[in-house]
Amino acid sequence: MSGVTFTKPLEGMLVLDFSQFLSGPSAALRLADLGARVIKIERPVVGDICRTLYISNLELDGDSTLFHSINRNKESIAADLKDSEDVRLVKRLIEQADVLIQNFRPGVMQKLGLDYEAVKAIHPKLIYGEITGYSNEGPWVGKPGQDLLVQSLSGMTWLNGDQGQPPTPFGLALADMSAGAHLVQGILAGLLRRGITGEGCHVQVSLFESILDFQFMELTTFLNNGCHLPVRSEIHNANPYMGAPYGIYRTKDGFLALAQGSVTELGKLLQCEGLLGYADPHSWLTERDEIKRIVSDHLLRKSTREWLDCLEPAGFPCAEVLNWNQLMQQEAFQTLNMMQEVRRSNGSAMITTRCPVRIDGQLLPSAKGSPRIGEDTLKVRNEYQL
Repeated sequence: MSGVTFTKPLEGMLVLDFSQFLSGPSAALRLADLGARVIKIERPVVGDICRTLYISNLELDGDSTLFHSINRNKESIAADLKDSEDVRLVKRLIEQADVLIQNFRPGVMQKLGLDYEAVKAIHPKLIYGEITGYSNEGPWVGKPGQDLLVQSLSGMTWLNGDQGQPPTPFGLALADMSAGAHLVQGILAGLLRRGITGEGCHVQVSLFESILDFQFMELTTFLNNGCHLPVRSEIHNANPYMGAPYGIYRTKDGFLALAQGSVTELGKLLQCEGLLGYADPHSWLTERDEIKRIVSDHLLRKSTREWLDCLEPAGFPCAEVLNWNQLMQQEAFQTLNMMQEVRRSNGSAMITTRCPVRIDGQLLPSAKGSPRIGEDTLKVRNEYQL
């Protein structure tokens, strides 16, 4: 409504982000987008290791674009957590915070005197968020909590690619991002409970548990099907538990995605006689690869647009397969205003995505870029009388 000031739901909340790399900072980023004030606690000079973690050799203003994208909308103070005076100042800041996030290896925060029990003693109402690789117990505690390794150990990589191909990881930091999202859920639940009871809590998430939860539908099928491993399609595999025609197919000029639907109906719409004999829905799984080969050969005859014109009016679930350049030309994408420009205090700017959440129809953009190491140290010390 015109003239009405929109207040983000977490405005007034103070979040201290001790985390590095992707999982913890992604959680802190989402809280910042929802209105919280997020202050990164970084090592002097070096800062968050993610500042030098490059995924494309692309750098902006001395830091990787990966760091910029996941640490926008935050402030930064420099503190040496091995220095007793800096730790004393940090503890005074913690006493005034609502949320603390850390993703150090198990035992590190305890050595620093900043583990949950130690912090709870000085601030029992604090919501303490922690992300580990494999939790704080069991024989894998000491394993590196790295996304590719977690994906590999979780069984997930055997869901991707065709049957004859090696296990294939997702091309995204899926374990990190899902763990960050789960931590946000736990933190928001903790804040809600604190509003009712006045008590803080310790929210714990691990990359491994998050990636297992991400597979909950497939794992449930596996566990209740005699623990028989899923069998990937020989061609066009998209989900090993889905029957034909589920997958992505090449057309005369591009690619077409087909979701789950009637094989015989698909045959009629495509005028593909070879599909009409598969009237039994059970055959869509038991004879999945044979059906997919028929579909694959038939779709090469026409363009993607021609096939969409056959399928979309009939309501058959399908879509063109777009790359990012093609995506950004689409009116549907442009309507969303998913991109925003963010700027550092020195004017360095970059384009990145906005928060995907809407509150009362309002978008939650923020033009504030990522901080330079310790650029807010003096301001924060003065403001919080540290």
